[in-house]
Amino acid sequence: MTESHPPEKTGNSMEHPPSWLKISSTILQKLSDKKPVVALESTVTTHGLPKPVNLDLANQMEEQIRSVEVEPATIALIQGQVCVGLSADEMEGLALATDVHKISIRDLGAAISKGQSGGTTVAATMNISHRVGINIFATGGIGGVHRGDSGDISTDLFELSRTPVAVICSGAKAILDLPRTLEWLETVGVPVIGWQTDEFPAFFSQTSGLGLNLRADNVSEIVDLLNAHWSLGFGGALICVPCPEDAGVPLDVVEAILEVALMEAEKGAIRGKELTPFLLNEMSELSSGATLRANLSLLRNNALVAAQIANAMAD
Repeated sequence: MTESHPPEKTGNSMEHPPSWLKISSTILQKLSDKKPVVALESTVTTHGLPKPVNLDLANQMEEQIRSVEVEPATIALIQGQVCVGLSADEMEGLALATDVHKISIRDLGAAISKGQSGGTTVAATMNISHRVGINIFATGGIGGVHRGDSGDISTDLFELSRTPVAVICSGAKAILDLPRTLEWLETVGVPVIGWQTDEFPAFFSQTSGLGLNLRADNVSEIVDLLNAHWSLGFGGALICVPCPEDAGVPLDVVEAILEVALMEAEKGAIRGKELTPFLLNEMSELSSGATLRANLSLLRNNALVAAQIANAMAD
């Protein structure tokens, strides 16, 4: 079996990156010095949140990471170039633009060749993070198995199975089929670790009723588990952090408003890449903003937890 350990953070291989890749000088120096870095995806900014809340949140996540002396590396495409670490102007341009794309693994080559700009999904961000030597990544919720019989399964699950990056999240997005998503993660060999919880978080809600067989109560346990997992040559790991209690929305409330939102999506024939942002927006309106507040809170919290883990990994 071919081993696939996370790359050493020497930065040497990235001193002369390919033309399609731009790494900020700060990130490059941190990687070269083996200092902790946390990757952040950008579809949450381009497609997951309303303007201008998206820009505020993107900046807040980076601030949370820097608050514990870790460097954030937001990843996105800008005019056909994969950028690892965005300037303030690049972040603002990406957040406020109206013609940006949602870019997953299959879209990367086309986006580069066409000079497109856009946000990278969990899968694309994981892939790029690993290429440059970042193995800790914070997001809100991963993609997974969709509800119903559409057969729609997110590339995020496959990327988790093969790319040695730890994804810190609040489970899978609430609009998905959570039991089937957990089954898929088990099938493809991804360890799912509850951060101070025995249950798989349900994104906006702290609990889902779905038990986990792995739990970690501190960063040292996470570090030991990740090191052991990667020393065996395995792929990614999922570290699931419940939404902060003061912002969480009860699961029965989420399910009730999701049912209404799904009916609206069906009426409008909304599918594919447009479905998730539509449902999240509908749910925010139906809950008088409660799901949006939960989303913002969990994103900030996940960024902080990821930074704490990155610090411990660097030590």
